[in-house]
Amino acid sequence: MSQPHHEDFNVNDNDMNNPDIDNKHTNNTDYPELNISAADSFDIDGVDAELLDTFYTEEALQPVLIATLDYINERLQSGLNLPYFADIDDELWQQKPKALDIYITDGIEGRELNLEARGKDHPTNILSYPSEMPANIIELMPTLPLGELIICHEVVVREAAEQDKTVAQHISHLLIHGVLHLFGFDHMTGQAEQDEMESFEIDILKRLALPNPYL
Repeated sequence: MSQPHHEDFNVNDNDMNNPDIDNKHTNNTDYPELNISAADSFDIDGVDAELLDTFYTEEALQPVLIATLDYINERLQSGLNLPYFADIDDELWQQKPKALDIYITDGIEGRELNLEARGKDHPTNILSYPSEMPANIIELMPTLPLGELIICHEVVVREAAEQDKTVAQHISHLLIHGVLHLFGFDHMTGQAEQDEMESFEIDILKRLALPNPYL
């Protein structure tokens, strides 16, 4: 795996039910391919299936990913550059279907992964592993791999309670945040970069009828 981006951020927003979102999107982005899996530790007395069916279904996550991709496509037309995909032609980027791997883990494995990746001896809410696929290889592939997001569900649930929001709402924000990291945006490199990334998140969440999480 490549060195991941990470997130330990805590933000406050109002608790709000995630609305029903039409899977139709406006910028002709092909439906992204989501590969969702969970740690073996969840596979006890049906907990794995219940967890995935409650929070991590394609029906729940795909609209969030589509909204993020649509937003980025619009920004590309306005001159935005994606740091980790700078060698990919914008037209190819917009036309090629995207693929994203999402892995749900528990606090024990989450701690191990965070320690291995970042030297931090505690689990974090999300780790983002960019695909780092060469442009000439991507051109030959049927889909454009964005990379992998590792979500520690235990941390997500705790943070959602601390921040007085629903788990689904927090997952939506983390998914957007993690995907932006997969594109190469990084709020840890300076104030301007942080402001840019947060503005993207706010705009995308607004399209999903979710509030500004930084108020």
